Amino acid sequence: MQKICSVVIMFVGIFITNVTFAGSSHMFTFKSINGEENIKLSDFSGKAVLVVNTASRCGFTSQYDGLQSLWEKYKDRGLVVLGVPSNDFGGQEPGTEKEIKNFCTVNFNVNFPMTEKQVVSGKSAHPFYVWAAKELGALSKPRWNFFKILIDGDGKAVDWFASNTSPTSPKVISAIESILPN
Repeated sequence: MQKICSVVIMFVGIFITNVTFAGSSHMFTFKSINGEENIKLSDFSGKAVLVVNTASRCGFTSQYDGLQSLWEKYKDRGLVVLGVPSNDFGGQEPGTEKEIKNFCTVNFNVNFPMTEKQVVSGKSAHPFYVWAAKELGALSKPRWNFFKILIDGDGKAVDWFASNTSPTSPKVISAIESILPN
């Protein structure tokens, strides 16, 4: 009887774990960098979304140019670039939201949506990142700044790209173009 109970408890535990992460990215919300509104990923239903954890003092910070270029080129075809500032790696995003927004606007003319600073790794990671790692596997966890996760119009995590992969690389552009609604 004890073995049967153990098996049932294990099955229920697995089921609950899967239910916790079931669904799509549309169930997640971030606070806007302006702090004035929530950014609901469900608002991007039907669009491709490239979620990128960013930092202002990183060797990859120049990727803001490529991200802004992607946003300008594909936003009318259904792409959203979502910047998620994070201080997780090397303390390379120490500023306030106001400082981060100013830095991005002045230096890179960024006007794509950005969130408040978030934890993207470890036990305190924003639930979106926990979900994405569950969907795409352990290698899809951000390991440095400018890690990219691609979401399709149904909210499904479809791919990830390492920090050293340029947002304008053929690999990223091909993946984006393959899921654009328009």
